[in-house]
Amino acid sequence: MICEFCGGETIEKKVKRLHWHNKRLYIVENVPAQVCRECGERYFHAQVLDEIDRLLETNYVVKERLEVEVMLCDWRLTCVQSVAGAKWWVLLSLAK
Repeated sequence: MICEFCGGETIEKKVKRLHWHNKRLYIVENVPAQVCRECGERYFHAQVLDEIDRLLETNYVVKERLEVEVMLCDWRLTCVQSVAGAKWWVLLSLAK
């Protein structure tokens, strides 16, 4: 498969996936994905994602429970002038 973002070739790997289901966030390990060798973009087959949803509707084994902090950021897009005079767009995070 060819990566839609950079045109690189993908390979099959097992990865961790952050997966939202019924307004809850899960980390699912050993998920098959196509991963770009160049940029690392990951692609998941719809059947794999459906299977994760089905699994989360059962009595699955919990490997570990984690506490996660959620923070609110105010994102600003700022134009920065480089030494050569070219303009670069930089995304800055300004926490409130």
